[in-house]
Amino acid sequence: MLVHSKAGRWAAWALFAVLFLPLFALPLVVVVAASFAGHWSGAFPSDPTTGHYAAAVRGESLQALTTSLVTAVVASLLALVLGTWAALAAARLGRRTKRSLDALFMLPVAVPSVVIGLAVLVAFSRPPLLLNGTSSIVVLAHTVLVTAFAYQSVSAAIVRLDPAYEQAAASLGASPGYVLWRVRLPLLLPSLTAAGGLCFALSMGELSATMMLYPPDWVPLPVRIFTATDRGSLFSGSALAVVLMAATLLVLLAVSRIRTRASYR
Repeated sequence: MLVHSKAGRWAAWALFAVLFLPLFALPLVVVVAASFAGHWSGAFPSDPTTGHYAAAVRGESLQALTTSLVTAVVASLLALVLGTWAALAAARLGRRTKRSLDALFMLPVAVPSVVIGLAVLVAFSRPPLLLNGTSSIVVLAHTVLVTAFAYQSVSAAIVRLDPAYEQAAASLGASPGYVLWRVRLPLLLPSLTAAGGLCFALSMGELSATMMLYPPDWVPLPVRIFTATDRGSLFSGSALAVVLMAATLLVLLAVSRIRTRASYR
């Protein structure tokens, strides 16, 4: 820690506990407790049950989880490809042009996600490209929303790259494509995996734009959580939320292992 005195460290940990427990840990504990509750009329839940989880991993709930996973994976991969390509291209541009490109990619983050959902809905609800009512429009909206994070992560990593590796490869006769594929992208692999994990997590939790776009046969899990809690099924919604968190964390742990191996390499 940056605080070297013992009293300062204790004060820092106490401040962390005061801020972390009520703002972050306690809400998660309440959600987990509610997911096992049969009733909650007092200060603590009662009649513990696992029935909410049994319903959360079958039928429409399982289909919603699969939908969220597919949407997040496809949107993350598309965002990673587009963001990486744009970041590599922007690195060759002048400062003023690069700033304009940065602003363009950050625009979906600067406005509410419901605005992005409305823009996608209006843009793709009539020919020549009619996507309204299909799963593709949901994937497209998620891609637009998360591409900015992939672009910024890769751009920051490119700035930190040592050009000596590329120069050495080029001096040995390597073509630009070979340098990109065998030198530059492997050096960027830790940042690419981190950006992919961030895009996946953001896509898994996206709700506002999704509510405007999802068709009846493509219902992501956040939408199902919202509809469950809107009907008053708070315990079932809590179980679905825990399943969503667990699935997201498992994927992020897998991505973290890939990133660790890439960093070591």
